[in-house]
This record gives sequence, structure tokens and C-alpha cells, in this order.
Amino acid sequence: MMAVLGGGVAQASPSAEGTGAPDTTRGPCAYTVTPDEPAARPVPLPPDPRHTPDRGHPEVLLRTNQGPVPLVLDRAQAPCTVQSFLHLVRKKFYDDTTCHRLTAYPTLKVLQCGDPSNTGEGGPGYRYSDELPTDLAPAPNDPTGLRRIYPRGTLAMANAGPDTNGSQFFLVTSDSVLRPNYTVFGRITPAGLATLDKVAAGGIVPNPDSEVDGRPALTTDIERAKRTC
Repeated sequence: MMAVLGGGVAQASPSAEGTGAPDTTRGPCAYTVTPDEPAARPVPLPPDPRHTPDRGHPEVLLRTNQGPVPLVLDRAQAPCTVQSFLHLVRKKFYDDTTCHRLTAYPTLKVLQCGDPSNTGEGGPGYRYSDELPTDLAPAPNDPTGLRRIYPRGTLAMANAGPDTNGSQFFLVTSDSVLRPNYTVFGRITPAGLATLDKVAAGGIVPNPDSEVDGRPALTTDIERAKRTC
């Protein structure tokens, strides 16, 4: 469901149906329900104040069965994304979910999470616009000149095309080459990278479609996501 990384599509929120709630929030982030894509887990639209907080670095801990994955978010870089992510953490949207995709391509090494349905097809019932990075280094030897390096330790949103951010996100385990079409909204701490390195070293469950793209052999469950700072 995503141009390169799959999933991350915003989906309809049952909590907004039949309640008179607006289909789009009135603030600058304009979180919008997507009725054609039922939510994987009911959750209301995020708050959307007139001024989106754009300073500070909130910290979130993903407590997984493979070890801790602490994250440091960046409000200045992607204020609407951080606001949505913290909302989903607060509503326990990510609790008891499984990271459904690990990639081991030469130029794309990520773990993707954030879908309570554990299929890669689920989202939170809403979508919102991209906040694309402008400071990523160009990929070397790229004849198109369009690709950029998403460095090891990057935290970014998955999507299914322009302005389809929802709940799925990816954690970059090694420098990866992509077009700059994915919102970067934070980084993974060294302790988190140690956990992700273990997951990546475990490899991918064999499947008929790909040897380098599939479910991690070391099943990685987010037992709880919580804000720590």
C-alpha cells in the first residue's frame, strides 16, 4: 500500500461516524478521516490547535519483546506528524502490535511498524499531509539525481503516496536510499539501534515473493509505547 515501503495509509475512524464529528480537523494539520478505509483500531482524530507545537524533542519508548527502542521526536522538523504520533501513543494505538515488515535490500534496510492489524494494510482512520525532509544528502552514483540517503537511525513515516500519512512508520537500520517522499520526524537512540540490529541480524521469514522483504524472523512485538519525556 506504499509506493516503496508499503502501508501507512490513513483510514476511516469509526469514532467519527454517526457522532456529528467533523471529517477534517480545523487546525493547520487538517487531519482527515478516510471512510473507505476502516480503522484497524478505533481512535479519534488528533487534537489540532491553531498553532501546532513546533519546538522541542519529545521522547517515546517502544517497549518490545526484543528489547527497548527509545525514540527522540523532532517537532520543528515535522510538527503535525509528531502531534499525530504522540496522540496515537497516548491512545495506546501502538500497544500490542507487531512490526510486520523487515527489508534487507542492499539500499533499503528498515523495520516497519504501526499497524494494529499486523498486515501492512491498517491505519488509524485518518490521513494528513507530508512534511518532507529538505536536508537529506544526495545518494551517490544516482543517475536520476532524485534519491536521497535516509541515514541509519532515522524515524520516518510510511505512506501510500503523497499526503497519505497515517500510523505506520519505519525505523532505518542502515543507511537507505529513497526518494525524499517520506516524512522524517525523529531519530532512534543507540539503545534502540542495538535492539534493531538484533532483529535485522535474525533475518526474514522465508516467503515465495522475496528473500529480502518480509516478516522478521525474530517476531518483534511492540508491547507498549509510552511517552517518557
